[in-house]
Amino acid sequence: MPEVSLDFPRAYVEFVNPDDDSEVLRCDLTWLTSSYRCIFGQGCQGIYADSPDTGCCTLGAHFADKADEKRVEKYVEQLTPAQWQFHPGRKVKKKDWIELDEDGERKTRAHEVGGQRGCVFHNRSDFAPPTGGGGAGCALHLLALEQGRNPLETKPDVCWQLPIRRTFRTVERQDGTSYTEVSIGEYDRRGWGPGGHDLDWYCSGNTEAHVAVEPVYVTHEPELVELMGRAAYDELARHCEAHLRSRSALAIHPAG
Repeated sequence: MPEVSLDFPRAYVEFVNPDDDSEVLRCDLTWLTSSYRCIFGQGCQGIYADSPDTGCCTLGAHFADKADEKRVEKYVEQLTPAQWQFHPGRKVKKKDWIELDEDGERKTRAHEVGGQRGCVFHNRSDFAPPTGGGGAGCALHLLALEQGRNPLETKPDVCWQLPIRRTFRTVERQDGTSYTEVSIGEYDRRGWGPGGHDLDWYCSGNTEAHVAVEPVYVTHEPELVELMGRAAYDELARHCEAHLRSRSALAIHPAG
């Protein structure tokens, strides 16, 4: 597949968080002004060749913390059999949708059907309940749309953040002071850990997924606002607009 190298020149901008002067945002302008968009159901090959229809939902989603799990639980309890293919048909219990990985970390359960493995909330392509509704894709995403919500409200943090990656580190200045660096950039293969290099297909650096009319900072505004705050996002948007106007070669993601 036409996937670009993981390493290429990028342009970054750094600015103090308008709402918190102890934080400095470091944002990848090359990624945020790229033409990437999710192509699930429109050419996505899935991260594993033997489960092409489950996209990047093959392994289930790890929870960021207890608050993340508790928030998702509230919406899981609202799902119906018409929205969720693997609904147990009774009051939902945690064992129906939560499991521990090999390190004891909590995550959504992976479920195998017809030889294809995927998150238990991932409705397969043949899901068509007799009562209507249904459809392929995330049941929690479907619930959000039906309730007029943004899916970032109903899904685990890692699901709605991908393919944006937020990381934190403490930076020590030479004068003895320090600040928290908050990086906002591309969730490339390396974001998955060592196993990311073994994925059969991946979208963020793939030319097939760089087909959006508008850049990432526009199409992913709700997610970025949730990750950065409104004031920081507004500052980022100004830098992205200026970067695009500059027509610098560093403004162009090689996958686009």
